[in-house]
Amino acid sequence: MEPMLRRHIEHVVPLSDEEYAFVEKHFITRKATKGAMLITKGEPVRYVYLVIAGLLKLTYEDKKEREHIVSFAMEDWWETDYPAWFSGDPASLSLKCIEDTQVYCLTLDGYQTICQQLQKMEHFFLHKANRGHMASQDRILSFLTDTPRERYELVLRKQPVLLQRVPKALLAAYLGLSRETLSRLYRSHRSAGGGKM
Repeated sequence: MEPMLRRHIEHVVPLSDEEYAFVEKHFITRKATKGAMLITKGEPVRYVYLVIAGLLKLTYEDKKEREHIVSFAMEDWWETDYPAWFSGDPASLSLKCIEDTQVYCLTLDGYQTICQQLQKMEHFFLHKANRGHMASQDRILSFLTDTPRERYELVLRKQPVLLQRVPKALLAAYLGLSRETLSRLYRSHRSAGGGKM
């Protein structure tokens, strides 16, 4: 069976066996248990992570020590504190496992070497970055313009698995809703024949 990394890349660009071997040698794999921190605010960010299995939560803590959920990352998703990873500055975000998780890890040096040596991989990473930017803009616009129901329905359409895997308190925080509002929207969706959450 092909490694998940190769299948993931080849959804965007084809690789010869030699090219894949070159790419793969720049990645390491790591397992982390539920509750483990992959990135801690204020510390260096060594890797960008590709999730093999599990679920991660990227958060920002404001001056009043309130936690804001920036994103969730699950299988086939990339995540890190990108500004800190690219600049070498300390992390302003934290990345925590909310399930037992296995990830591929790539350093900035490894990323740059891969892109310099294989133009098709530069295309692959650009494709992934563009998809990430589009998702971020959708989320920002949703927070600026959508009602709570519309934000909930956006997740139902675009990330339905989150409704099954993310604890309701975290999902409510991610959507900017109270737990009670989320429960009310969930019940309304169920009564309309929307299935399980």
